Amino acid sequence: MVWLQLVGKGVLSGAIVVGASELAKKTTLLGALVISIPITSIMAMIWLYRDTGDVKKIASFSESVLWLVLPSLVLFTVLPIMLRQGWGFASALSVGIVGTVLAYGIGLWAASSFGTAA
Repeated sequence: MVWLQLVGKGVLSGAIVVGASELAKKTTLLGALVISIPITSIMAMIWLYRDTGDVKKIASFSESVLWLVLPSLVLFTVLPIMLRQGWGFASALSVGIVGTVLAYGIGLWAASSFGTAA
């Protein structure tokens, strides 16, 4: 039964990503809206609560997500700037990912320094 639940979670999560990318083909703004809504975070919190019933763990998870959403903004800032300056997609994406990884390191350090990351 556990494997069936895991497969169900994976299919639902994948369906959201596929749906958003298909929607973005028609209108990038609506595709971005679907992805920007924290659907995966909400699903993860529901599943975590359902599996553990631990509200303190949910609060800690939610707070940790907050600390780590901020570094993810690096990708969404760097990528369009570089693409508009004529960089190739793969190069711009690579630089954006490296910048995001560095920002995540800073975010993890900040979260642990303030005692919110476990």
